[in-house]
Order: sequence, then structure tokens, then C-alpha cells
Amino acid sequence: MDALQNLVVWRRACRFAVDVYRLLSDCRDYGFKDQLGRSALSIASNIAEGYERESARERAHFLKIARGSAAEAWTQLLIGMEAGFVNKADALEKAGEARQISKMLFALIRHMEDRAK
Repeated sequence: MDALQNLVVWRRACRFAVDVYRLLSDCRDYGFKDQLGRSALSIASNIAEGYERESARERAHFLKIARGSAAEAWTQLLIGMEAGFVNKADALEKAGEARQISKMLFALIRHMEDRAK
């Protein structure tokens, strides 16, 4: 677990999930709130699950799932902004963070896949 706790992308993903939950605290559309909350939480959770796996290939698999969740959260934030569920400035800030986390995951996936060869 120490390696995971030292992983910058995991820490950022945890912070992202907390920030999204706080951002949605007053949202009354419970379907939207639940879906975005789940996708935000899924990013850090899948990174953690991957880091408990034995092989680099397995880790890369869960990092890819985490990256998909980051894309899902990014999309939902933009939709939430357009639908008026999320303040525009907050949505754009969090959407930018989701993209940065996705880029970090992409680099980490490439590293894991290189190790698996």
C-alpha cells in the first residue's frame, strides 16, 4: 500500500473524487449526482485495485479502466455544466483536472505495458 500512497496520480484521483462530491453536495438531480460521483470515485478505486495485482499487465488493465472513468467524469462535468447542474467555472476546472489525470494514467499505462514485454 505504501507504493500506492506515494503514487501522485492516485492521490490526485482521490482529491478529485472528494472535490466532485463536494461540488455536487447541493445538486438535486440525484441520477446525475450518483453517476458523476461513481465515475469520479471509480478512478482512484481502479488505480488502487490495479496496484494490488501481481503483474504489470494486470495493473495496466485496471489503469485503463481508471482512464475510462476519467473520460466519463470529464464528459459528465461538461454535460452537467450545460444542463445547469454545475457552475461553469467549477465544471471547467474539474473537467481540466480529469483530463490531467487521464494524461498521467496514459503515461503510467505505457510504462506498465513496456514492463510487461
